[in-house]
Parts: sequence; structure tokens; C-alpha cells
Amino acid sequence: MPTTNKNRAFDIADWKDEARVDGLAIELLKEFHRHLGEEQKLEPIVAGEIARGADYFLREFVIGDRQDNLLELAPQRVRQFAGHWYIIRTLEPNMTELSSILSGVAAFYTWAEKTGRVEHWRCQQITNYCQALAEYSKRIDSFWEIRDDGFIAWQNSCPLTDDAGPDEAP
Repeated sequence: MPTTNKNRAFDIADWKDEARVDGLAIELLKEFHRHLGEEQKLEPIVAGEIARGADYFLREFVIGDRQDNLLELAPQRVRQFAGHWYIIRTLEPNMTELSSILSGVAAFYTWAEKTGRVEHWRCQQITNYCQALAEYSKRIDSFWEIRDDGFIAWQNSCPLTDDAGPDEAP
């Protein structure tokens, strides 16, 4: 799917754009939440938990920290989030919470693909990264084992930089 003007609405160039895109994301997340309850027939508490995971990832990391277009997200951002950012930004990083967040992310992008907002390849890769729970569990464990100057090596094994390459279809 080529970039559309609708996707351009989620581009962030400055703080005003960030605030505007955050508002757009809230509306999109509300639509996603309604879908979970009305169309998927999920209990309100379950729908809320799934939407909350997507909300945290999108609004705190994708928009707030990375200032990325959430509809054109480079799939490796999920790995950067789960294998690095979440761990260093959370007081007690744990797999129960992280798994819940990643379930929400996968569900959101699956819905976004079905509604024509993201490409199939992007959804598939994002979902694959969301399912790499064993890797993220090892990252959390290894974080707690860091000694002396070991943080640099830990950080370099899953950097937050964009060295993973351009956002392209495989």
C-alpha cells in the first residue's frame, strides 16, 4: 500500500504535530476499543486491557518518544520498545506486563490492516516482533544481571537507534 494523504496526517515534525497526532491516535484507539467490544464481543475489561497495551506503546513510545508515524511504523520499533525502551523506562519491567502490552500492539495492527490502514507485510512483521516473548524475557533477565560497565554491551545488543535499516517491505 503506498503512502496516502491519510497516513501523512500522522507525520510528526514538531511539538504541535505531536499534540495533534496524539489526539488522532486517541480517536483511532477509541475506534479500536469499540471494535473490540462491539464486533469482537470482548468483555469490557478485556477490551480495555488490549486497548491499553496498544495505547501505551503508541502514545508513549511511538508518538511521544520516537515521534514516528504510527501507520508507517518500522516493524523493528517493536523490538526496540520491548527489548530496550520498556525495560529502561519501567521501574519493575516484567513479562506479564510486557506480554499484555505486546498483545495489544499485535491486536491493534491486525485491526489496522483489516481496516486498510497498514499494509499486510507491516502488520505481519509487527506481529512477529510482538511474539518474540522469549527474547524479551532474556533481555529483562540480562538487564538485571548487568554489572560494572556492562550496560553498553547490553544496550548495543538491542539499540534504540535506527540502524536496523529503512522501513521497506521485505
